[in-house]
Amino acid sequence: MTKNTKAPDNNETDQTIATEVSDGNSNHKSVIWATRIVFLLAILIFIWYLVADRRTPYTDQARITELIIPITPRVSGYITDVNIKLNSTVASNDLLFKIDKEPFQLAIQKAKANLDNITQQIGAQDAGIEASASSVGIAKAQLDRAQRNYDRTQRIIKKNPAAVSQADIDRVETSLEQAKEKLSSANANLKKAKEQLGVTGPENPQLRLAISELEKAQLELTYTNIYASDAGYIESFNIDKGYYAAAGQPLATLVSKNDVWIQADFRENSLSHMKVGNNVKFILDIAPGKIFKGKVRSIGFGVDAGNTVNKGGLPVIKSTSTWLRDPQRFPVIIEFEDEEAITICRAGGQADVVVYASNSWFLNTIANFRIWINTYLSYVR
Repeated sequence: MTKNTKAPDNNETDQTIATEVSDGNSNHKSVIWATRIVFLLAILIFIWYLVADRRTPYTDQARITELIIPITPRVSGYITDVNIKLNSTVASNDLLFKIDKEPFQLAIQKAKANLDNITQQIGAQDAGIEASASSVGIAKAQLDRAQRNYDRTQRIIKKNPAAVSQADIDRVETSLEQAKEKLSSANANLKKAKEQLGVTGPENPQLRLAISELEKAQLELTYTNIYASDAGYIESFNIDKGYYAAAGQPLATLVSKNDVWIQADFRENSLSHMKVGNNVKFILDIAPGKIFKGKVRSIGFGVDAGNTVNKGGLPVIKSTSTWLRDPQRFPVIIEFEDEEAITICRAGGQADVVVYASNSWFLNTIANFRIWINTYLSYVR
């Protein structure tokens, strides 16, 4: 039995092939266009990055910095009162510690007694000067009498040499020399008494020294109360009553809220258009979802480059070394304009910062969008 088969239609085959070829060309064109679009976007992003890195520079290497003030006593002694705790908040001039006052009160009494003693000594020296001055007067009178006796004897000798014995002449001459020596000695004693006393009145050096010692003792008594120099909060604190406070050795650390800023480390090639006063927006890790405002306060002029010969105390900024050299970074100081940011921030906290160094609406809009995205990404960091 013979089975009939129908040969395929050539027209149908050609049409199928044409359709497949058309679909292949269409897919190929789609890939080409997609590649072109991706390539174009990459070029645009690259150009935007080059321009934005100078006109609206951005960095996530930023830290909150506050004034760190050691609470240091000026005098030594045992702590008798502690009015703070770790992480407690304090206001300016709050009383933080008290040091035992008794040794300083005794020092004041001693200084007062010394002042009284010096006053008495000065009075005695004044009396000694008066006595020495009186002795000088007596010596002058004796010298005057001896000089008159000597002159009278000389006149008699000229008229009648035999009228005066040699013994009388020797006695008169001796008396005159003794009177001269007594006057010289009295003048020396007066000068010595005046030098010992020094300047009279309030300018007397002994009196001034005694008064200074009393004032010092009184001042040191006031130093037994240790106050907060500024508003802030307490860190690095672990002492209690009975602790011996040594002068010059910190008892705790006060993190001041008087001045808070952000140190943002920008690449060197991002500083070309940046100026003091440029507007800034920043986000804080402690407040995700919020954007804060600020201004550029200052731009660093130097960093420590690792020169071990000349150490100048410049800021040290760590950089990573890869097969492409990482640009040097310089500190840019950002000041806060939002009081809320000052209230919630913590010393050492992290921040992301964008500086608006350009008036370009397009670049600023993209920078706004970028930091808006990052503030929500900070939720998942």
